[in-house]
Amino acid sequence: MTDTEALETHLQELRRGTVVLACLRLLEHSGYGYALLEELTGRGFETDANTLYPLLRRLEKQGHLTSEWNTDESRPRKFYRTSDAGRRLARALTTDFDAIATAIAALPEEG
Repeated sequence: MTDTEALETHLQELRRGTVVLACLRLLEHSGYGYALLEELTGRGFETDANTLYPLLRRLEKQGHLTSEWNTDESRPRKFYRTSDAGRRLARALTTDFDAIATAIAALPEEG
């Protein structure tokens, strides 16, 4: 494995959990998959539809998201929103993320 491949693998692992937290926080306001994908990308959370849609279904099944179909337009869209359980999870994950970021910042730097 090249250094570039190793870096990509580790970055993907690092980002996986942060996308869950980002989704829970961004879906405080109802949104549909494609718009969420665009917002995540615009905010620096690189992900793709093949990752996002299964994640949304899993979070919904776990009770962290609610959903409803909007059929007002010609193309029906499923809108997701963070549930009360999802908000509690987002708060806990944010607290832990902040603690991890603080601990990493306190580590000695390279060189």
